[in-house]
Amino acid sequence: MADELLNHRQTIAAQLAEIRRVTPSVAENYRQRLRDRVAQALAEHDVTLRPDDLIREVAVFAERSDVTEEVVRLASHLDQFESIVRTEDDSPGRKLEFLVQEMGREANTIGSKAGDVAVSRHVVEIKSALEKVRELVQNVE
Repeated sequence: MADELLNHRQTIAAQLAEIRRVTPSVAENYRQRLRDRVAQALAEHDVTLRPDDLIREVAVFAERSDVTEEVVRLASHLDQFESIVRTEDDSPGRKLEFLVQEMGREANTIGSKAGDVAVSRHVVEIKSALEKVRELVQNVE
């Protein structure tokens, strides 16, 4: 059972690594989409936009969609999860249940804040693996 738990942990870690890889481009992609939409709307109405206004909007989005803290916490939970699975002898089930719950919260927050399809796909994979882990952990004493 420990091997299976660690395999699921590795799956989650791999998905988290992909999230880390794609998140730097999320704000830039948003900036480009926003610029294109605004340019189209402004052209239709013959209005101009100051670059500062666009920069401010992108900065607000970038701040709201920053998932760095959640990614760091989820990685920390994964390390603690592995440690418990490998070394804990005294009723690890409760600790693992708690960690799985915390990992689920972090995954949900990442998914809701990121606002990116690629990140959302990775979050779905993480949540799927967490559900399998949750089922296994219920049998750990």
